[in-house]
Amino acid sequence: MTVSPIRLALTGAVFAAALLSSGAAFAQTQGPAPVAAADPTRLFADSQIIVQGRISVEVIGHGPDLIFVPGLSSSRETWRATAERLRGRYRVHLVQVAGFAGEPSRDNGSGDLLIPTAEAIDAYIVARKLSPAVLIGHSLGGTMALYLAIHHPDHLRKVMVVDSLPFYAVLFAGPTATVQSVTPMANAIRASAGGPPRDNTKMVEGMVSSPADRAMVMGWSKASDSGAVVRALADDLTLDMRPDLGSIHTPITLLYPDNVPAGAPKGSMDGYYHAAFAPAGTITLVRIDNSLHFIMLDQPAAFAAQLDSFLAN
Repeated sequence: MTVSPIRLALTGAVFAAALLSSGAAFAQTQGPAPVAAADPTRLFADSQIIVQGRISVEVIGHGPDLIFVPGLSSSRETWRATAERLRGRYRVHLVQVAGFAGEPSRDNGSGDLLIPTAEAIDAYIVARKLSPAVLIGHSLGGTMALYLAIHHPDHLRKVMVVDSLPFYAVLFAGPTATVQSVTPMANAIRASAGGPPRDNTKMVEGMVSSPADRAMVMGWSKASDSGAVVRALADDLTLDMRPDLGSIHTPITLLYPDNVPAGAPKGSMDGYYHAAFAPAGTITLVRIDNSLHFIMLDQPAAFAAQLDSFLAN
């Protein structure tokens, strides 16, 4: 199959995050594990850490509640600057998925991960009486947000998705991809856990621009449980939410990057994202120019402006 330069660019930004830790060799934690007294993923000294089987949540600030979910193998640090900026006006809930970026695997040490973790986020929303919630998710976190908008719409007030797709397997198998056709790929990815470490430098270069941010993202990758990462990736490959987009009634804003190859015209990716989300009538798509996959890191001012507009509406 011939792959266009634009599809390769999209692959580098959206899918690279999913493959980031798939070849790294780290020990898996099987089943629930004891929770350490001090959480090494804490970002703020004055925050509250809530640890559950599939997620932990760092809570900071005062005001209306906002929930942020990072992407695959990513840390809640994805949202550090955002939380610092908003904590005076909002109570910010920073989710971290068990098994990613130094978070112990606990209940994510085996079995399916994506949907059970999304359901754990929903359970957190209900238990903490945050419903209807405002949810912001990046990459795999955006996938979980879309899943919750489909399956638990009454628990959400509105959603912001940052660079995610309803069935991102189409990046590799094309628009005719089906769950059945990509299942062998997903099975091969599941079987890759514990393989030799791979050099992720080029992948990270396609995800984030600055050397400091690249080093940070690489650190998250190295601290992740490869078993949790590859199982989440395989889960994502075989989750096709396209048939359900038309049922979404929750207002959704999608931010997507203009991550086209050098020399390609601005807006070359517009048609791709608009086509992917066309059945969702309640979605607003916003392109962020001069950005790769981590929009909040590459274009922090533009991201902050769009987030403020989303929260104000």
